[in-house]
Amino acid sequence: MDAPKKTGLILTGGGARAAYQVGVLAAIAQLRRDACATGDSPFQVIAGTSAGAINAATLACQADDFCSAVDGLMYIWQNIHVDQVYAADSLGVIRSGARWLTMMSLGWALARWRRTRPRSLLDNTPLRGLLSRWIQLDRLDEMLAQGHLEALAVTGSSYTSGHHVTFYQTQGVRAPWVRSQRLAVQTQRLTIEHLIASSAIPFIFPAEPLELDGQLEWFGDGSMRQTAPISPAVHLGAHKVLIIGAGRMHEAGGEGAQSPAPMGHPSMAQIAGHALSNIFLDALAVDIERMHRINKTLALLNEEALRNTPLRPLEALVIAPSRPLDSLATQHIGSLPPPIRALLRSVGVSGDGATASGSALLSYLLFEPAYTTELITLGMADTLARRSDIQRFFGWPAQAPQLDPASMRKRAGGFALQMPPQPPGPPRLVA
Repeated sequence: MDAPKKTGLILTGGGARAAYQVGVLAAIAQLRRDACATGDSPFQVIAGTSAGAINAATLACQADDFCSAVDGLMYIWQNIHVDQVYAADSLGVIRSGARWLTMMSLGWALARWRRTRPRSLLDNTPLRGLLSRWIQLDRLDEMLAQGHLEALAVTGSSYTSGHHVTFYQTQGVRAPWVRSQRLAVQTQRLTIEHLIASSAIPFIFPAEPLELDGQLEWFGDGSMRQTAPISPAVHLGAHKVLIIGAGRMHEAGGEGAQSPAPMGHPSMAQIAGHALSNIFLDALAVDIERMHRINKTLALLNEEALRNTPLRPLEALVIAPSRPLDSLATQHIGSLPPPIRALLRSVGVSGDGATASGSALLSYLLFEPAYTTELITLGMADTLARRSDIQRFFGWPAQAPQLDPASMRKRAGGFALQMPPQPPGPPRLVA
């Protein structure tokens, strides 16, 4: 009897855009309930990058109750505010963003005073506290030991060595892999520091030190130099993968292609947004195309040729936003605290709607409920629109099976069935 196929989940980066992933997961949880499939996570291997790594770690640490984990993610993303992710008060902005911009213009005069050199545009110290309160990483060992999960992978990019590194935790030893400019490292325990490093958007958030081969290296967002986002889940044993993107990948010109051409030289915000879209979106689209080409090539081989190649066809389902997230963000710029709005205006974020400038940068930083809730709603709608694809991917019936109460009592040995205890509600966040 063939062993069941292991299902992997790949959550990509994208800052505040990662709220879209939660909407997709919420819709999957509902379809799963409709199919009367409950309990453990439907994903045996989970790989996350950047903000996707935070969502991935939350799911992994509650792999014994998928619905409860998704409910918790819904709660946090529907109630999040920028001051829980980065310093958004006037003093915090002055200490980071204002000084950063000053150094760019007057650095020649201030270079002798190292204390004035800020490390990033924004200070993400609040995020560290939020993750420490929210994610129960001490449960990961338990989830792996009990078989609720097989592997969790989190990626980061080393500014020190230039390598793209996948840190992964499994039950038992699993051989690492090495490819050009990227490598994998099995760690005994993934930490909050790994999540902070993976989500440290370049220029926006400061680098995070992590130990690699006994030496400290400075790491930034795992989406940088990530040439094969699907690879970690495959190396860790997934036979099929669900990929949740953070931007549209099937439109000519990419995300925001319908925006009017800017007049004059692009602002810093436009350039930064373009660079971030390249980092977060392009590698995934290329890797998906590569996967489809490999699958088509393998389909042409005979059985003997298939036995002689290490490659195997990979079943994949990709869910990505059906609308450009840039334009959605500009509708909610007014929900940002005034100091952050002023800082973003100074780098070129202005206007709203179709005429907005620098909207891509804004879409990664707008950690406010008005925006994240809309992304969650979009994720749910996009997923439910593909209900049949989801059901076919997981092998769930289109209609829930009819349960016979009498047969259930018989299977229970004549004892009355007890309802399982309801999981506690998600903890309240402290700003």
